[in-house]
Amino acid sequence: MILETVTVGSWEVNCYILANGNSSSAVIIDPGSQEHKIRQVLNKHKLTPGIVINTHGHADHIGCDDRFGVPVYIHSQDAALLTDATLNLSNFLMSPISIKSQIRAVEDKSTIRLEGIELEVLHLPGHTPGGIALRLKIPQDNLVFTGDSLFFHSIGRTDLAGSSEQMLIKSIIDKLFILPDDTLVYPGHGPSSTIGREKRENPFLN
Repeated sequence: MILETVTVGSWEVNCYILANGNSSSAVIIDPGSQEHKIRQVLNKHKLTPGIVINTHGHADHIGCDDRFGVPVYIHSQDAALLTDATLNLSNFLMSPISIKSQIRAVEDKSTIRLEGIELEVLHLPGHTPGGIALRLKIPQDNLVFTGDSLFFHSIGRTDLAGSSEQMLIKSIIDKLFILPDDTLVYPGHGPSSTIGREKRENPFLN
């Protein structure tokens, strides 16, 4: 399995490139900006873009969605953010962004498959109404991409429109903290962690 992290943009978003092996199709998670950096990784492994998945619809995570010519997956409750520059905050942070690619809405417990990769959608409302995590099920089952819900020793912002700290904390406890303690956490920003470490040490959740 190929898993590479590409940190992109001034907000230092973690874009993840996931594929079953060299010369296959890739899942691109949260391609926020700097297409050239993402393509360097794709080219290194001779990967073809297969799908884009957004963990939520904020501008810093969706800026390059249209650059790969593939469908974009997002939770149904955040789908409107992809085409509304006010809702996705790009009107305030940068040039307006409105995604033109085919948008495929997913729900809690949806399964996303691509060439030997299988991901389970975990709906985590709180940072945005349609925030999600992506739990890898195949080819291994010990990691989760948490977007802007759970970070190393922190949680996502809840001072934005449509956000709720109480809801986010409940989402994390109900959906993420039931995973095995050794589950690797790959967040939308910052360093990786484990579920067990965040259960013990995250000051927002203790």
